[in-house]
Amino acid sequence: MTKKAAKISKPPSPPPSRSTGEKMMRDVQKALASKSFVDLAEMNDFLKMLTSPGFKKSLADLEPESLKDEAQEIAFDAMEAESKPQARKLAKLALAKDPDCVDALALLAEIDAKSPLQAIEGLQKAVAAGERSLGAKFIKENKGDFWGLLETRPYMRALEQLAGLLRGAELYPEAIRHYETMLALNPNDNQGVRDPLLGLYLATGNLAGASKLLRDYGEDSMANFAWGRVLERYLAADLPGAITALQDARKKNRFVELYLSGQKPMPKHLPGMYSVGSDEEAILCLDNLSLAWVKHKEAVFWTLDRLRDNTVQKKTPAKSGKKRNDK
Repeated sequence: MTKKAAKISKPPSPPPSRSTGEKMMRDVQKALASKSFVDLAEMNDFLKMLTSPGFKKSLADLEPESLKDEAQEIAFDAMEAESKPQARKLAKLALAKDPDCVDALALLAEIDAKSPLQAIEGLQKAVAAGERSLGAKFIKENKGDFWGLLETRPYMRALEQLAGLLRGAELYPEAIRHYETMLALNPNDNQGVRDPLLGLYLATGNLAGASKLLRDYGEDSMANFAWGRVLERYLAADLPGAITALQDARKKNRFVELYLSGQKPMPKHLPGMYSVGSDEEAILCLDNLSLAWVKHKEAVFWTLDRLRDNTVQKKTPAKSGKKRNDK
């Protein structure tokens, strides 16, 4: 999915609201559930009203159906709060109505944690609450279609946050396990977790996992998979395949090699947005794959050697004689 590029010279802007759109979708579902349509035409007429000011007001007036729903509404408000004290107060109010309100637990973990370990423990509680709230039967029956069900999204968000923190704390097996769980529940990967998972597979030497991921998402044409495929082919001792993958990766995003070779330093802040083939995409790609490259320095040297050869060939007229063998 293409996004607008962001300037690296500035700190990243606050991320788009995680709750506004989801809250609207939940309200629309409740409104639809309360209607009985005579035919398709009547339903279409109702759907046309969704963007009208009057309809939005009527949605805002809908009463929560249960304490759980009420807690979620308060959690959405907490996520949009302008200050930490206000967010904390609202999150605790949500938990008073539903102790298993995942978004409230995750928000408190983010606000109150004094260390990465405390944040991890807090998010583990949020994930456990999500599993309790959804129930093992629901999870099993809806595996594969999770993201399409709004009630699963707080749980999926908490899983993503937890996996990211585990990755940052170098607890790679646990991070991998959570990313794999997310892809099993939602193969469409709306959250884009296949990108950091590929990096972790390659960093930990799990070539079987990396190869399967590259096959499962073979249509992925973004820089992360293109450059990850270079490393995967090299580690699989398929040098011709690695050379082909490198040629393709350079076409997909030419900026990655500038960071990989040290010609450009990585910025202090990750971009919040990017476009295909952009410098920002390259930064995010290296954020996902840098650990894997560091773990396999020989692959870095091989790749840089190929890049240098390519540059020389472009600048120097071809000469007769034997070609240099690939290392």
